[in-house]
Amino acid sequence: MEILLQSELGDFQDRRTVYAFALKMSFVAVMLSSAVICLVLPVLAWANVLPVSLSDAIVYGVVFTWLIGGAVSGVLSLIAGFALHQVSVSRAAFERLSRTDELSGLLNRRAFTEALESVDGEACLAIFDVDRFKAINDRFGHACGDAVIIAVAAVLSSAFSGNAVAARLGGEEFGAIVFGALPEDRAEQIRSVCARLAEAPILAAGHEVSLTVSAGIAEFQPGRQKEAVYVSADKALYLAKALGRNRVVHEHEGLRAAWREHVCEGVGEDAAEVDFEQLRHA
Repeated sequence: MEILLQSELGDFQDRRTVYAFALKMSFVAVMLSSAVICLVLPVLAWANVLPVSLSDAIVYGVVFTWLIGGAVSGVLSLIAGFALHQVSVSRAAFERLSRTDELSGLLNRRAFTEALESVDGEACLAIFDVDRFKAINDRFGHACGDAVIIAVAAVLSSAFSGNAVAARLGGEEFGAIVFGALPEDRAEQIRSVCARLAEAPILAAGHEVSLTVSAGIAEFQPGRQKEAVYVSADKALYLAKALGRNRVVHEHEGLRAAWREHVCEGVGEDAAEVDFEQLRHA
């Protein structure tokens, strides 16, 4: 007989489901007991072993089944239901922990990879990296570095809500999947997040820490492998770092276009040519 036990046990996270489970199980137990009584008592009556008439025996049997059997089965079902509830809640909590980065509270790399594989539609991938994070750790200590990670995670979490997905990929590196709108709008949203992080110092472990963030962006496209999107975003991030940090580079900008922008910001042409050759062969 199919019972209400489900392999995932997701429904048992709600206490109301536990009570409904106990009620249904009690009703099923009583109905089965009443059916057995109605089948067995006629046989006992035919064997002339009943102390009362058949009709009275059936009435007594059904009444006591509902009163005693219903109460006993209800209590046992409640015990079983609450045990399943605890298992279900514990399992859900473990699943959340296995998909969450402990320090930042964002999704971890495993959960982000799963989200990456399920992307379908207009979206882009952004990979963020806190600039000179090692220097922050060396100067202010690892407690301050942890506070910086938490602060950056809070900004990303608030900026990429709704359908967007934000995660800590490891160390000072973060990722975000941004859905909808036009590619230009998505890129502008990502740039605004980086600007927000750079505009005011972060109070971390008693220190005011000024930080900047670099980011690389790549677009999801029909038929394009998710791994290729990640590699492209990572290369764009590498270029953003190589061009001086504190910038966002889109994969479609291209190396030469991004470098020209860097030169226009005041970098010498000769130095630019040397660095460009190094980047091109890197």
